Amino acid sequence: MTFNEGMQIDTSTTSTSGGGRGPGRGIAIGGGVGGLLVMVVALLLGVDPSSVMPPQQGQLGGPGAEAPGFDLSQCRTGADANEIPECRVVATGNSLDGIWPQLLPDYTRPQVRLFKGSVDTGCGAATSDVGPFYCPADQTAYFDVDFFDVLRTQFGSSGGPLAQEYVVAHEFGHHIQNLTGTLSQSQGPGAAGPTGGGVRTELQADCYAGVWAHYAAITKQESTGVPFLEPLTDKDIADALSAAASVGDDRIQEKATGRVNPEAWTHGSAAQRQKWFTEGYRTGDVNACDTFATNNLG
Repeated sequence: MTFNEGMQIDTSTTSTSGGGRGPGRGIAIGGGVGGLLVMVVALLLGVDPSSVMPPQQGQLGGPGAEAPGFDLSQCRTGADANEIPECRVVATGNSLDGIWPQLLPDYTRPQVRLFKGSVDTGCGAATSDVGPFYCPADQTAYFDVDFFDVLRTQFGSSGGPLAQEYVVAHEFGHHIQNLTGTLSQSQGPGAAGPTGGGVRTELQADCYAGVWAHYAAITKQESTGVPFLEPLTDKDIADALSAAASVGDDRIQEKATGRVNPEAWTHGSAAQRQKWFTEGYRTGDVNACDTFATNNLG
């Protein structure tokens, strides 16, 4: 999906940080199959990343020097969003902030944090291995854009622009859930398994991402009067569906272990994730995303 070059990027809710690694609370995630399985649990989870693994004893890494963060002054227009992944994240957030107040009157904008390597959050310290995530404690969505390459090279996503924008819209979906009170169902009793609250929470966030896609090309930016994005093409939708499928629990389990165990699912199957994104995109109806009220998750 291509941003309208006439849109203006608002970076006021975005902050950045570099790649320093601090002490103490961080998550230690190893490589190989073990690391991949941990990443499956954390990927796009939208909750406290420190719940994925117990805190590491001692230090996550040497204190080191904090590297400079991304220069947000590079992000000015839709043309910059079409060229620079970090600007694409910010611009996608702008479009979400333009759409959701019309659908949810009590909507408040989340913060966006671009980081490299590791980051301290209101939910504890996290590394890039966790993937993009939303922290309800500080109402911030966190992104290391290097993940988009991981999504393409390791998980088989097409890697197109809408695949990346889908990831951002999914994390904003968790912010919507935080505002409406459903995010808490992703953890605690009844959260585990193929029909548990964890999977239902993730599929609802996928549906909310689809709702965003439904409106993104027809909603005009208030300050410029131009639509945030150009009309979607069939390839755009294919890119988003590719991203949704690539992070399906069944596909990642098969890749990691050669087996599929639905009882260990945290996000839903590839087919389910595609179904619920499509439902949101087809209807543009937030009420159609009530995954907690159906016995048919797909």
